[in-house]
Amino acid sequence: MLRSLVGSEMCIRDRYQRRVRGSLRAIMFKKFNKSEITGQSQIKSSAQRGIKSSLIDQYPMLEDIIDELLPKKELVQVKCQGHINLLTVGGEILFAQQRDGPHFPHLRLLHKYPEMLPHVRVDRGAIKHVLQGANIMCRGLTSAGADLPVDLPEDTVVAIMAEGKDHACAIGVTKMSTADIQEINADTGVTSIHYLNDGLWQITDVRP
Repeated sequence: MLRSLVGSEMCIRDRYQRRVRGSLRAIMFKKFNKSEITGQSQIKSSAQRGIKSSLIDQYPMLEDIIDELLPKKELVQVKCQGHINLLTVGGEILFAQQRDGPHFPHLRLLHKYPEMLPHVRVDRGAIKHVLQGANIMCRGLTSAGADLPVDLPEDTVVAIMAEGKDHACAIGVTKMSTADIQEINADTGVTSIHYLNDGLWQITDVRP
């Protein structure tokens, strides 16, 4: 019985990691713009329940505010090229998702709820590169001024903080566990998905 439960948990974790890896193939919002939007529609109540449940699973801290955050009559799905879907309210982008992958919060939403993602922090020298959309190298996460939790596994969605700054400057996904980032201390540690002033940030209203 125990072996069966462990095997089931491993399968669930593996499926989630494959979903995250798949989402990284095309999601990158450096040059994203409204011309990539292909359609918009209000989400049916039955579908909303599934979306909200998925968001709570991924971001448990949202459970008490999910109905306020995603009002039933205002939740709109925006379809874009590259199999990207955006969840919006009043034209404001709250989450992005590719295919059936995880939902990535918009940075503006993360700034409102900074604890919805675990934090990693880059040193001052890495800031300019992060704001150009570069992936985060391990050494930018392990040097003086940086900060890195030791218990995050590979494929974790994280808020990328910066030394001396109060708010996240990017959102990314760990390419290896944080323990391995510290031990190996070479190559890419976090893949950048969305950062300040990229195409997604610049769209303040998706409505036509």
